[in-house]
Amino acid sequence: MTINPYAAAETSAQPQNELEARALVRTASRLNNIKEHWDEKSSELQEALDLNRKLWTIFVTDVCDESNPLPIEVKQNIVNLATFIFKQTFAVTAKPSPEALDTLININMNIARGLNEQSKRRIEEQQQKAEEERQKHADAPTQNNV
Repeated sequence: MTINPYAAAETSAQPQNELEARALVRTASRLNNIKEHWDEKSSELQEALDLNRKLWTIFVTDVCDESNPLPIEVKQNIVNLATFIFKQTFAVTAKPSPEALDTLININMNIARGLNEQSKRRIEEQQQKAEEERQKHADAPTQNNV
């Protein structure tokens, strides 16, 4: 497998929550594609479910790491949500149907939406701070004016 150096650089430059949001959207889109084309794509279901389960396993592993700075309540909520995802995945595996995918798709998309909103707020805050700094420097007297 060849790695696109531009894609690698793009992902390494993105904040963690943006990467997580993209991964959630991709897995949700894959599940949704299977749902919408069930007759042709249902054979891809197990692979897509495994990918989603692995993604959520990564999230749980990350929040359980002692160095993770998230508040304990947030960590507990992520672990609880992942536990629900795992149970729902097993339920879909046991009784596959297009409708059974709705919950997994909706959760992934809603979490991705929240992560993207966090990124947007962070960017807006950074822009506001940068503007305040520019304004502060513009208002400050220069050495020549003193």
